[in-house]
Amino acid sequence: MIDTGLYGIVRHPMYFATVLLFLAMPFVLGSLISFVIFLAYPFLIGKRIKGEEQFLEQELPGYKEYKEKVKYRLLPFIW
Repeated sequence: MIDTGLYGIVRHPMYFATVLLFLAMPFVLGSLISFVIFLAYPFLIGKRIKGEEQFLEQELPGYKEYKEKVKYRLLPFIW
């Protein structure tokens, strides 16, 4: 289990990067539609993370211990 670098701060740093990408998209495109899409994205990613973590707890030895060590899923000090 990797628990150094970004994986020592949050359990899903790649999903965090996609949230940042979607946050920047409305500004880059100057599009209100992309902003509306972004509002739905964090909820979708949150649901995916919950399901993924349930699966990993069941199928990946040591994941429960990793969750205890790295407390935050996506946003440091928040969630």
